[in-house]
Amino acid sequence: MSIEMLTYAALGGRLNISSQAARSLTRRLRLPRSLSDDGKALVSVDLVEIRHRPRPRRGRASSSALLAAKIEALKAEIARLETTASDHRADFERERERADRLAVELLQATAETTAAQEVTARLEALKAEIARLETTASDHRADFERERADRLAVELLQATAETTAAQEVTARLEALKAEIARLETTASDHRADFERERERADRLAVELLQTTAETTAAQEVTARLEALKAEIARLETTAADHRADFERERERADRLAVELLQATAETTAAREVTARLEGEVAALRSGGQSGGSIDTHGQAARRLGHLAASIVEADRRACR
Repeated sequence: MSIEMLTYAALGGRLNISSQAARSLTRRLRLPRSLSDDGKALVSVDLVEIRHRPRPRRGRASSSALLAAKIEALKAEIARLETTASDHRADFERERERADRLAVELLQATAETTAAQEVTARLEALKAEIARLETTASDHRADFERERADRLAVELLQATAETTAAQEVTARLEALKAEIARLETTASDHRADFERERERADRLAVELLQTTAETTAAQEVTARLEALKAEIARLETTAADHRADFERERERADRLAVELLQATAETTAAREVTARLEGEVAALRSGGQSGGSIDTHGQAARRLGHLAASIVEADRRACR
């Protein structure tokens, strides 16, 4: 089995036919063709398999029969070509339907990509809002702590100074009660602000959950949502810590109020003891001027010693 590459003229010469007949034979047998370097058509052919025999020339009757046979062959070839064209048409329809499906899938993918981009932009906006809320909460906490510390320091100094002046204790006590009421009002306002911020954080959490439901098909967006959930949990923990700090400061204010009341009571008691001691000293002096006995003077001296000790004890309590 030897395959040769021949031109139409060479093939006709090998088969003793014309070049046109060789061209028709090549088409009829569907032999593989190619182009040479000089642009001529080359046919890949195995002359042993072809076994072509040129037909002898006949008369006019034989020519008519030959033409009829060629017409029939051409009709068969036309029918075969029509069948091939219908097959190609069916393939074309299938390919066109496939192209339509691919176009629809491309539009769907484009819409999903646009939705994912919109969700990403929304997540960025939510993250910026959470950062802003965190900054605002930290600023409010710093201002609140500084103002409260300054206020408590001033009040403590004022309370210490007022313990030495018994006459101003009552007025100062009323002022402190009013200040405590104002602090409680401020604390309630801060609590209302805290509740509003927590409700806003809850709304953001709800929006975040809705956004999470909308982006179940995007793995990267899901990871970012998990990070946002952790950020919200941290904010809630910070809010709980702020609440604990607020409770501690309120307890501290209550303790200071109780200590102030105790100092006021002790100052009042010291004043009463001082007045009583001054009465007893006056009585002792009047008794000494009337010329009592030596035993009476000894008892008076002991009473004076007890009175001095009582005065020292009362001063220590007042200082505390």
